[in-house]
Amino acid sequence: MAYSGGKVAGALFFIAASQFVLGLIVSETLYPGYSVSENYISDLGVGPSSMIFNSSVFLMGLLVVIGAYFFQRAFNFKALTGLLIMTAVGAMGVGVFTENSGTIHDIVSLIAFLFGGLSAIFSFKLLRKPFSVIAVILGLMSLGALILYGSNSYLGLGPGGMERMIVYPLLMWGAGFGGALMGINGETNKERKPQ
Repeated sequence: MAYSGGKVAGALFFIAASQFVLGLIVSETLYPGYSVSENYISDLGVGPSSMIFNSSVFLMGLLVVIGAYFFQRAFNFKALTGLLIMTAVGAMGVGVFTENSGTIHDIVSLIAFLFGGLSAIFSFKLLRKPFSVIAVILGLMSLGALILYGSNSYLGLGPGGMERMIVYPLLMWGAGFGGALMGINGETNKERKPQ
């Protein structure tokens, strides 16, 4: 049975987000004394669970890059494809340039966060309601948390908690977006072009 490029992209996006959620949970569990409030997510990349975390975040980026190829073939939505690729490059960069790499880690993290939020917002042009609205809300939540995080305003969540307010909405959107793409009917998806 042949699958359309949109369904392949959707499956890859869903797997990318899901495996990273699981990798994150396992990494946090294997890191003695780890605090989701006080520790940064990237602490997992240099701690006792670094192999799992770095592999998982790199794999997430790699799957999104491959998914973006199929997504572009199916929908010819260059703006969103570009945003997805930038997000993926940032995620792969986090897996390669761990937090002890200095400024380059901060740059690749910012790329993943910023372009991830923008990807969620731009996806509304392709999605149907109500998920199109939810995608925008998740993207705005992530970007809002990024601004708060960058200004050291953690709202009582701690730096790790606020960083998760950037990342978790993106993971929810990524899994949901993948599911939505898998659910679009049609072999070429020509009926669902960006509006």
